[in-house]
Amino acid sequence: MDSATIWEWVGYLASVVVAISLMMSNIKKLRWWNLVGAALFVAYGLAIDALPVALVNFFIVLIDAYYIVKIYKTDKILQEK
Repeated sequence: MDSATIWEWVGYLASVVVAISLMMSNIKKLRWWNLVGAALFVAYGLAIDALPVALVNFFIVLIDAYYIVKIYKTDKILQEK
């Protein structure tokens, strides 16, 4: 299997993971799955020299990471009360 085929499969996997994330009713799970899918798309975009794909998904990774941290901080504060 050549590297182009491998990266094509990474792109498919990223699409499936993002689709799975959108089926989550739990926001925590949605953010985690979406972060993984976006990170896979960053790798895919860089591998195929598609900078717009990599950049927009890197931005999505940052957004997901921000909200994941925010969710866990809120959970921690609520548990302390």
